[in-house]
Amino acid sequence: MESTYDLQPEVLTGILIMYFVVIAVFYIYFAISLMKIAEKTDTENGWFAWIPILNVILMLQIAEKPLWWFILLLIPLVNIVIIILVWMAIAERRGKPSWWGIMMIVPIMNIITPGYLAFSD
Repeated sequence: MESTYDLQPEVLTGILIMYFVVIAVFYIYFAISLMKIAEKTDTENGWFAWIPILNVILMLQIAEKPLWWFILLLIPLVNIVIIILVWMAIAERRGKPSWWGIMMIVPIMNIITPGYLAFSD
C-alpha cells in the first residue's frame, strides 16, 4: 500500500529549517528582553539571559527570589505556580502591576509580556 503523505526530502528539510529559524527568533527575542529587564532593574550578569539554565537563575535574581526556587521549577505543576510568582515579582520590580506575571500562562500574551516589561518605561 502506498502512503499518501509521502514528503520529499527537500520539503522536509525546508520545514525543519523554518522551524529552527522561528525557534531561534523567539529565543533571541526572549534573551534580549530578559537582558534589558536585568539592565533596568540593576541586576548584575545580564548576559546570563543568553545561556540556558543561567537565564532562569537570572530571572530569580531579578525577582529577588532565593536560588533554591530553581529546584521547585523542576517539579511538575509546582513549576507553573513558581514561574507565575517569579514573573509577578519581575513585573513589580519594573513598576508594573503584578498581574502581568499571570499573563505568562496565557498563550500569545506570554510572547508579548517579556517585551512589554523590557521596553516600556
